[in-house]
Formats: sequence, C-alpha cells, structure tokens
Amino acid sequence: MNISYDHYRVFYYVAKCRSITQASTLLLNNQPNVTRTIKTLEKELDCVLFVRSRQGVQLTPEGEKLFEHIRIAFEHIEAGEEEIALKKTMQRGIITIGASELALHCLLLPILKEYRQLYPGVRIRVSNHSTPQALEALKNGLVDVAVVTTPLDLSDFLKSTPIKNIQEVAICGAAFSALADKKLTLSELAEYPLICLGEATKTYDFYLDFFKDNGVAFLPSVEAATADQIMPLVMHDLGIGFVPMKFLENVKDANSVHILHLEEMIPTRSICLVKRTGTSLSIAAKKLEEMILDAKSIK
Repeated sequence: MNISYDHYRVFYYVAKCRSITQASTLLLNNQPNVTRTIKTLEKELDCVLFVRSRQGVQLTPEGEKLFEHIRIAFEHIEAGEEEIALKKTMQRGIITIGASELALHCLLLPILKEYRQLYPGVRIRVSNHSTPQALEALKNGLVDVAVVTTPLDLSDFLKSTPIKNIQEVAICGAAFSALADKKLTLSELAEYPLICLGEATKTYDFYLDFFKDNGVAFLPSVEAATADQIMPLVMHDLGIGFVPMKFLENVKDANSVHILHLEEMIPTRSICLVKRTGTSLSIAAKKLEEMILDAKSIK
C-alpha cells in the first residue's frame, strides 16, 4: 500500500483525542477536511476505523490495532523532533539561579559544571543569596529557580522539592583542640565563643532553634557574612563554628581543624529546589531542573 503519511497523521490525532473537533484544532485544519481524510483512509484500508458516539468517536477493533502501531511510530517521530528542537534551543539562552552558599557548595557546583559542558551556549547567572533572599528573588521573578537549604518559609506561590540531606558538625581550630577529645553538651559548648552566619539568615534561625530546643541560649561571638568565611575564622581560632561535612573535604592540614563531638545531635538539613507554581520554565531552565532532580537518586 502507498498510503499518505498525512492520512496516518490525521488518524493518529483523531484516535488520540477521540474527537474530530479537538483533532482539527491540533492539526490546524477544519472538521470537514479531517472527516474526509478519515473516510479516504478507511476506503484505502477497506475497513471502518471509527464509530461515532456521544463522547466523540470510538475506535473499532481494527482501528485499535492500527493505532497500536501508528502511536509508536508517531511518538518516535515527535521525540526526534523535540530532540532536534531542544538542541537548537540549547545553543543559546540564559538561566538565572538563586542559591544559598551551602546549596551551592554541597550540591549545585558539579551539576552546573556538567550543565555547562553539555550546553556551552547557555549563559548561567548565579545569585549568591541567603535562603530568604533567594526565595524573595524567586517570588519576584528575578530568578528562574532557587536552590536553598532548610528551614524554609514558603508562600502559596512557591513549591519546594527536597533533593539532598546535609549533616553539619561543630569544628574548632588549634586553640580549642583539647575539646575534640571529649563529648560536649551544648551547655558546655556555649561557654566558648561561637561563630555563625548573621541573624537575617535561616542558618542563624536553625541554630537558634536547635540551642533553644535543648534549653541553651545561642549567643554567637562572631557573625560571618558568608558560609565560606566560617572555616578560615575557625582556623584562626576566633571560635567554634558549624559547617557541613562537605566543607572539610578540602582541608589540606588535618591538624588545622578538629571536629567536636556533641551529646546533642545536630539535626540534618535539606537542600531543596524551589520554583514558582503556575509558571512554565524555559527549555534551558527546565533541563537544569531535570538535572537537579536527578541528583535525588545519587547518594
């Protein structure tokens, strides 16, 4: 048989929609032409493919068998078209990300490296924010997505997906290294100078609640502007700080930083992907979202 591809294309959309009207809209055609094409195809195949019903049209047994094969073929064609369109689109564009420092260092950096290698034509703009700042930027449409750490205060317009848990530890420098040989309570720890991010951050709120839940006042002696500052401040003996275990991987001198063992376990925190509800992402941003979500399966 030498049946036109366009006839099968019309058949596919009518069968998929179960409606000549809806199929006509998708095909940018009118109903009489679509009906005429189906009639022609039925004549060419010498069988009835559809029967009319109150709900639209229903496939006959012969129509069902044909649709099983046509559906697979057209889904492959559509997938190929989408792949080509994606490749063209990903040759240029820009994505903007609001990221907290912990999220950036503990999750996002290797993903952005891979993304950059795959799509070098897409410009990446990362705004280094505290979690509240990143969420505010997202709410106002200044960034495409936010990658931040808990705790979160989400409005009704934002949706959060946990990606990865992080465990933080208390650390000290050489001046307080004797503390590493014992197990400390939070009350004992609070007697020493503490280093933390500023009060406008969720990290500050997190440790304020942690100490409060254990009946201890949280009064940092040193407030750092960024998470990156905590490690050098600790190494220069300004006090005891809290950092994710990930931060210790790059410490070259094992004697410069010591992990303290606490009676009260520091709760784990989550790195989350946050985006606006009811708003579609660009193809470039959607691809980054997929890569971040894929990180959920990596331990």
